[in-house]
Amino acid sequence: PVVESGGGLVQAGGSLRLSCTASARTFTLYAMSWFRQAPGKEREFVAAISWGGGSTYYADAVKGRFIITSDNAKNTVALQMNSLKPEDTAVYYCAARGRGGLGRGITDYDFWGQGTQVTVSS
Repeated sequence: PVVESGGGLVQAGGSLRLSCTASARTFTLYAMSWFRQAPGKEREFVAAISWGGGSTYYADAVKGRFIITSDNAKNTVALQMNSLKPEDTAVYYCAARGRGGLGRGITDYDFWGQGTQVTVSS
């Protein structure tokens, strides 16, 4: 019940916007997040936002460059990625949390999207 959109190829220094919609028909949505996984690396936390309270968290690697926002009425979350670097190249995954609280670990999220490719050329 989580679907991402956006992504693509961009030159270093450019921007991209990812979007994600959660079909929260069978669960209560408490938080949404973005993770990414580069080839040969483990999936890592990028950003998260709580539902209702609007608290946000960012990985140090993206702080100041990426912005996560939400539209609670539409159950959507967006990730605005600015000043992109080649090391941001990865498959980006959206995840939804159906429990209270807000986490940064993979096991903190219950529903995952299929992922969308982001490639930043140098």
